[in-house]
Amino acid sequence: MEIAVVILNWNGRSLLEQFLPSVVKYSKEATIYIADNASTDDSIEFVKSTYPTIEIIQNEVNGGYAKGYNDALAKIDSDIYCLLNSDVEVSENWLTPILKTFQNLDQVAAIQPKILDYKKKNYFEYAGAAGGFIDKLGYPYCRGRIFDTLEEDKGQYDDELEIFWASGACLCIRKSVFEEVGRLDEDFFAHQEEIDLCWRMHNLGYVIKYIGQSSIYHVGGATLSTMNPKKTFLNFRNNLLMMVKNIQGMKIYYILIVRMILDGIAAFKYLVEGKPKLFIAIVKAHFSFYKNLPTFVKKRKKLKQQKKYYTISSVVWQYHIQNKKLFNQL
Repeated sequence: MEIAVVILNWNGRSLLEQFLPSVVKYSKEATIYIADNASTDDSIEFVKSTYPTIEIIQNEVNGGYAKGYNDALAKIDSDIYCLLNSDVEVSENWLTPILKTFQNLDQVAAIQPKILDYKKKNYFEYAGAAGGFIDKLGYPYCRGRIFDTLEEDKGQYDDELEIFWASGACLCIRKSVFEEVGRLDEDFFAHQEEIDLCWRMHNLGYVIKYIGQSSIYHVGGATLSTMNPKKTFLNFRNNLLMMVKNIQGMKIYYILIVRMILDGIAAFKYLVEGKPKLFIAIVKAHFSFYKNLPTFVKKRKKLKQQKKYYTISSVVWQYHIQNKKLFNQL
């Protein structure tokens, strides 16, 4: 079984310099690729001169996470793709349990390892932690991370578990399934496109797993910080679009009404906190949502939603009202 570790790069010379050494050292089972999103710095020259065995795929434009990976993966012939962020340090034998699971379980379409914080290595990292889930209203959350509460890693998630979504920070997926479900949705550009991808895999009966015996360390926010207005814009807009696309039946109307109210509360909270740029980002996200709505309604009609996507109705209610901050309290 061949595996390709593919790192998307955009003007990331410093990140490649810092994190490629661990990937090269501990990924002997894989062929390593750099998929470059039309960088204007010298990052590719650095890779070519320092790591001549790494394969370079040059994308013509910076199409974000979704298009960047779609364009690059179309040029790679491998059984398994591992989409790995450029700000990730991997650990020894990190690929071993992942490959073993793919080889032994045919229905497993995608796998995520344990994602810990590079800056505080005994804590889980925001983008994926110990596996992702989503509530009835479309809010993503993780084992080990609910909103901004991050758990300390005490071995409580050293297991294997079926999850709803695997993090795009380190997403291992079968090539055959990636193509079958229609690849990443490029209209997202970046953020939450991996949840949309996993949703489509679930509806076709595939399994997504978290493997706690494999660990990586993610910086998080290396491209866009958590308080960056563009990141806020993409997260709010894409989450609404993802729900329209994937939640079937009349309940989507009720969910959207509730979400509009909650998004409005979040926007005014930022305004009161003296963060007007984030308030404006949410307003812009909603206008962009309305603009893109017809396109996503068409996509919705082409998909069939077969599987229940949530286990709890509202993580917002449990977290903010009932004060349940840890995954095992939900």
